Amino acid sequence: MARDPELPRLSATALAARIRTGEVTATAAVEAHLERIDARDDEINAFVTVCRDGALEEAAEADRALAERDEQRASVSRAGSEVTHETGEDVGPLHGVPVALKDLGAQKAGVRHTYGLALFSDHVADRTAAIVERLEDAGAIVIGKTNTPELGHKGTTDNELIGATASPIDTDLNAGGSSGGSAAAVAAGMTPIATGSDAGGSVRIPAAACGVYGFKPTFGLVPDDRRPNAFGRETQHTTAGPITRTVEDAAVVLSVMAGPHPADPNAVPVDIEYRGALESPIDDYRIAYSPALDVFPVTEAVETVIDDAVAALATAGATVEPVDIDHGYTMAELSEAAMAPYATGVIESATLLEEAHGIDLRDHPDEVSDSLLAMLDIGEEYGPDDIARSGIVRTDMYDAVQTVLDEYDLLVTPTLSRADVGLHDVLETDAWEWPLTWPFNWTGHPVASAPAGLTDRGHPVGLQLVGRRFADDDVLAASAALERERPWDHLYEYE
Repeated sequence: MARDPELPRLSATALAARIRTGEVTATAAVEAHLERIDARDDEINAFVTVCRDGALEEAAEADRALAERDEQRASVSRAGSEVTHETGEDVGPLHGVPVALKDLGAQKAGVRHTYGLALFSDHVADRTAAIVERLEDAGAIVIGKTNTPELGHKGTTDNELIGATASPIDTDLNAGGSSGGSAAAVAAGMTPIATGSDAGGSVRIPAAACGVYGFKPTFGLVPDDRRPNAFGRETQHTTAGPITRTVEDAAVVLSVMAGPHPADPNAVPVDIEYRGALESPIDDYRIAYSPALDVFPVTEAVETVIDDAVAALATAGATVEPVDIDHGYTMAELSEAAMAPYATGVIESATLLEEAHGIDLRDHPDEVSDSLLAMLDIGEEYGPDDIARSGIVRTDMYDAVQTVLDEYDLLVTPTLSRADVGLHDVLETDAWEWPLTWPFNWTGHPVASAPAGLTDRGHPVGLQLVGRRFADDDVLAASAALERERPWDHLYEYE
């Protein structure tokens, strides 16, 4: 069967449907995406590792499984029995669909896992993370591992391992971080879906910078079976989430990844109809619009695009009203409170790395980026009293957001305050004013970043949609309404 050059244009949902019906083979799908990686990744630099041989082997096995299913159904039909959906072994919702894994947290046993560190360029994972197991159980095929800054410590993707990752929308721009490789790979058609993780915006920042859809679920819905410290993601409410080109694909991936896991002490047994939310009308939704979370320095270019996207939500039927968050803090005060838990979290990651592998990053300054070393130095300056004071500010922000969501179904804001961060721009370690994302890691609410449009310079802008805790379906419903009202697939060029 000839490969179809159009396959990388398809959503994961559409691709899976074609594979299930036999219109396309899993092998053809994987080969088409590998060809796309060959054609684009020298320019984009999204992948740290491409699992070419393994992906093709898994695709061949996926095709054999479908052939066996079809033969079973044919045998039943020849015997004169009724052929039903359940006849023969069914396949998962992502059967044969390529997926890319962020090279931080999303381990696959036997595949290189670098944490974005040059020091770990030869390290191979000895275990498979729970979310990866679930994706593979659903039929997804791991096509590679994607670039990330070392230990995910900053909001741009650049490292000493393979360098910077570019936004496919404008390759002069950085893809954002820390899941920049995943977002860039999805935007460039090198994979239809990818995993990200988010401790301060690391799913949403690159989604905005690359013009794709990124979803940070309510803390606890998607399990994390990390070891040796199973409790290390609580302070920043770190969670994994999907990066996709469509809202439907995100809902499918969430339905696969979410659900309690015995190895995660933070897992919550809450059932949500992710896919069922996609067609829900938003006519009765009340949406609060905060153009800057009161204090963030959002540029006029970004605000203009966001205003248009918010107007589209109103056109889709929602009632949209501008609001003040009334958290009571200046930008400087919020930034100061953000630094203590974040920097000490990076210290924790480095400490666990040393415990597990016997390598102190500070002993290798020539192989570790200056920005990570600076963050480690900053983290050493903080103590328990600083974390306690930060918790007070965090609680005030949580209460302020909750007060808004007591009255409104959703809160919308820009994802980023500016849309012009260059490929090799070096942001200061305290550049908290750029992403409007990290306050919602403090609060644990579900948040998506959806493509809002382009500035007059052609730079992508993201819109954050924040829902009540465990109302992830409301976020998906509003996102799907926005996508119907203002489709964003024109952002993806497949020359």
